Amino acid sequence: MASTCKSIGDTLLSPSSDLKDLFQAFRVNGILKCDLNDDAIASTATRLKEAVHSAKSLLDFYYSIGGLMLIKDQASEVDVYLKDAKGVFHSIKALSQSDGRWRYSSSIPDISSYASGIALETLAGVVSLESSDIGHSLIDMLKDDISNLFDGIEKYDDGAYYFDEKLVDVNGHCGPLSASSSIVHGITALAAATHESLNIPGEKILGLAKFFLGVGIPGNGKDLYFQIDALACLEDNRVYIPLILSLPTTVLSRNRKDQLKVHVNTVLGSCAPPLIVRLKQFFVSGSKDASLVDEDLKFDPKNAVHFLDALPESIDVGSYIFSFDIVLHDPEHKKIYVTGGRSKVSIYVTGVITADHAEIAVLDSDLENVETKKMLNFAGENSVSLSANHLQKLRLTFQLTTPLGHAFKPHQTFLKLGHESGVDHIFVVGNSGTHFEIILDFLGLVEKLFYLSGRYDVQLTVGDAVMENSFLQSLGFVELDLPEPPENAFRPPLQPIDTSSRYGPKAEIAHIFRIPEKQPPRELSLAFSATILLPLFGFFIGLLRLGVNLKSFPTATIPATFAALFHAGIAAVLTLYLLFWLKLNLFTTLKALGILAIFLVFVGHSTLAHLASTSVKLKSA
Repeated sequence: MASTCKSIGDTLLSPSSDLKDLFQAFRVNGILKCDLNDDAIASTATRLKEAVHSAKSLLDFYYSIGGLMLIKDQASEVDVYLKDAKGVFHSIKALSQSDGRWRYSSSIPDISSYASGIALETLAGVVSLESSDIGHSLIDMLKDDISNLFDGIEKYDDGAYYFDEKLVDVNGHCGPLSASSSIVHGITALAAATHESLNIPGEKILGLAKFFLGVGIPGNGKDLYFQIDALACLEDNRVYIPLILSLPTTVLSRNRKDQLKVHVNTVLGSCAPPLIVRLKQFFVSGSKDASLVDEDLKFDPKNAVHFLDALPESIDVGSYIFSFDIVLHDPEHKKIYVTGGRSKVSIYVTGVITADHAEIAVLDSDLENVETKKMLNFAGENSVSLSANHLQKLRLTFQLTTPLGHAFKPHQTFLKLGHESGVDHIFVVGNSGTHFEIILDFLGLVEKLFYLSGRYDVQLTVGDAVMENSFLQSLGFVELDLPEPPENAFRPPLQPIDTSSRYGPKAEIAHIFRIPEKQPPRELSLAFSATILLPLFGFFIGLLRLGVNLKSFPTATIPATFAALFHAGIAAVLTLYLLFWLKLNLFTTLKALGILAIFLVFVGHSTLAHLASTSVKLKSA
């Protein structure tokens, strides 16, 4: 923070700082509240006032007048008022066009909606910085420009309004979000400066609020700033404060008897003034026949929500359009808030659909003789087994009814026949108005079924967005006996390869080992081992009888140590051989033997060198 304040001070003192740098420095200082030099602020104000009178472009006016407005808020003792405010007003007004939009300068012919917002905000600053009355005639002229500007506003089908922008301005801003935000900021600043009504239709202010709320979260920081800045201006302004009607949920269940709840807030979620939410009418989506209700919703002050205890009795499952009116208690609030008249909200009413009178049958070709008929229960499990040939037909019928007993037509009703080879066939179940029925004529379907006889699993799918108990249920199977395919018949399509079988884990490999060779009796093996060890025992007995000659064993400390280590190494090698015989494998034994060999070479060489040296000394003596 200290480094930022220092940078602000350096910017104000630097003669090379342009108008934009000075403007941005004061904007940042408005947040940080740095302790700036009074003389630097005063000299900057003088510089900005001079820039106002020498400005040639809209942005020069914007940065210089905007900087003076910021100085006025941060250092009230500094003189920032304009002596020729009317002349400055005319200079900026000269850049306007007949449709209410502005140019950035007289040398740039292109007009911009974004520039209109900058111009309105700049003119609001001129009005605030005037040292004398600027005159109502100029304000009225500006109101006409604003009226023309709003005459060209664009509209979406959902009631959202926005200002289009086809010109990329000098700051790189482009698009309806930045243009609409700039104009909203401009008109709110102008209304606050003039303390007059700008005669802007409240419907369009509410439409702009819907536009900013409907764009979601923008994909970049600049657009997010424009969105938040516009919503902050609409939250508290002297034009109109939009009141937004919203529902916590637009899906209500008849079976759970959900309450219809409505929130009315400002664009940033602040509480609305005292008002009444009235449900005027509702109608089925896509229909023009409306049902009148004209019922006031109750208000829960604790949760700040308007609610309806129960849905109208005539509402069944389906998609509806509800129409609401917002009525303010205080007539004076109509001058402050805008509700936009009647608000329409899409609501889905869900419920449990009853499926009954379901049966599946195999018929002869004349449809009169029923060979096999099975009743179905969609609430439980079904496992019917049927058989048919190509001269017969399969019929499935059932009924769907809503909680109010009306016939229900779901969005999805499919019957699937799945052959045991993996080939599936899907058929749409028709609706006659009172019930659903499908008849599969196997004689006409033999080509579609690729003449594949065998078992077909039967599966029924019934689903809809408002159906709480949508289901996909297996009904059983039908064994089909179809004729042999002709030579030119289509073959069934190749089935996709299951990647899990190709790249998944393989079956465990069971190794088959060679049968061990027949071993001799244990007693014979022990006798042979004893015979092999007899010479070793004879060697030890001979040593004991003859005695051990230790006369040549070194007596000095270091040679004696090397000699002892040499004999210990030989003993270790013999022990390693024994371990190899009992438990060690060849590779482990060779590693250990290599280490011991290096050790024995070193200590053995030292021992033999000592013995040779001793022998030479004895001979020379």
